[in-house]
Amino acid sequence: MLATLVLAAIYAMTSVVSALLVLFALTLLHRRAGARHQARAEALLEAEPTIFLFEHRDLVDATAPARALLSLLPGPGEEWNRLAAYLGPRIPGFDRIEAEAERAGSVSLSGGEDGSLSLVAEHLGERLRLTLVDLKAEGQFVMMDSLSQHAQEEELSALRDMLASLPVPAWRRSGDGAVAWSNSTYLALAAHTTGEPDLVWPLPDLFPHEPGAGPGRQSRRQSIRDASGQEHWYDCQHIPSGDGSLGFAIPADAVVRAERSLRDFIQTLTKTFADLPIGLAIFDRNRQLALFNPALVDLTTLDSEFLIGRPTLFAFLDRLRDVRLLPEPKNYALWRQEMVDLEQAASSGQYQETWTLPSGQTYRITGRPHPEGAVAFLFEDISAEVSLTRRFRAEIELAQSVVDALDDAVVVFAQSGDLIMSNRAYADLWKVDPRPTLGIMTISDATRHWQDRCLPTGLWSDIREFVRSHEDRVDWEGAVTLAGGRQLDCTVQPLPRGATLVRFAPHRAERLQVHHSRRGRVGAEAGGPFDA
Repeated sequence: MLATLVLAAIYAMTSVVSALLVLFALTLLHRRAGARHQARAEALLEAEPTIFLFEHRDLVDATAPARALLSLLPGPGEEWNRLAAYLGPRIPGFDRIEAEAERAGSVSLSGGEDGSLSLVAEHLGERLRLTLVDLKAEGQFVMMDSLSQHAQEEELSALRDMLASLPVPAWRRSGDGAVAWSNSTYLALAAHTTGEPDLVWPLPDLFPHEPGAGPGRQSRRQSIRDASGQEHWYDCQHIPSGDGSLGFAIPADAVVRAERSLRDFIQTLTKTFADLPIGLAIFDRNRQLALFNPALVDLTTLDSEFLIGRPTLFAFLDRLRDVRLLPEPKNYALWRQEMVDLEQAASSGQYQETWTLPSGQTYRITGRPHPEGAVAFLFEDISAEVSLTRRFRAEIELAQSVVDALDDAVVVFAQSGDLIMSNRAYADLWKVDPRPTLGIMTISDATRHWQDRCLPTGLWSDIREFVRSHEDRVDWEGAVTLAGGRQLDCTVQPLPRGATLVRFAPHRAERLQVHHSRRGRVGAEAGGPFDA
């Protein structure tokens, strides 16, 4: 009995396990069938043709692949404009497809790389149906795992956002030179330039290639005018890409305005420097001639072509030496070192020298530092000034010789009271020579010295008042007595520009005696009146 129960239990358990295994197998088969069904559905979705249906260029209907393609096309505007901007550069004759389809009823076009795109346009009354086929992908189903596809989609979205947010116009040019793609900044600029808010293909070429531009990266500054006629400047970069090129336009209005301001400023300086009689030569931080004026050409007699060629400072100085406009050095190596010292002194603002040339001319050379390491040299012809100074000095020396030849002691004071001239007889009389210290001794110092060597008299205060007075200036005379008892006649005379001459002479009786004694000497050298 017990054995029968155990056997029945074993049969029951076997039946339950078998049923569970059957249910598990059915569930697994159902899941596999669902996965195959989903994969088949996705494959059918991928295999669905790309068809657009337009009515007067308004999108009426589109398949899922067609809507997916439209969602990927950048730029504002209606669906027709975005599709035209995409297919126009790739399929020749797309711009005439509406008219051709209306005339023939159906038109087939091909294009793309190696003719891989096929477009069929069918005229359906007021509607136009476009069927786009990629011949390379037709009949091919490339399987891709979802993670890879998701990563590619994220990268594509990020790149699309970056290009859309790029603040400079960017575009792609096809092999035939037409604009095949552009970012939103380019489209906005094109709309602002043309004055048309809704652009259609082909897009306007805002930055055409320079004629004859060769291969490789090209950089060029170009200007465009907007609808109001205002000019805008851009620095354009053209980078080869495949059979076409990529273009980027960086706004350069601020740079152009700065360059124009600098150019106007330089022109103003140039016009100002052109009228200066002083030669100007400015060398940049590399010690190349950056700016000069016409006076430099006149003073140095150097060729304009040589100066325009931007010679270095040492080449400039060597050329000056060749044309004998530098003091001839006895030692050339030493002269070169002096030129190095000249450049260093000029860069610190300490160089000033007078060049006496073999031709007899005299130049004053001044070096001044400029911003950013530049150095300016000023060439000034001071030959007339030097000649005038020499003539004045000669006249002064002549006048001094004439005054020294006088027997009377003579001294001249300026209106300020400074002693400005005296003669040799004055030095012999008062035992002091103020000529080496002209302008230092005053009328107060002189009268104090006279007072120490003479008997008391009120003449000195009268002389001080007369020297500094401005009115009632007429000649007058007085007499003073030296400490040794010798009498002198003092004559005070006004001179031009408020100066005063004070003359000391021996007393009149003594002068007559000296005069008679001189007449009695024949062939003998007579002494001065103050020698006795």
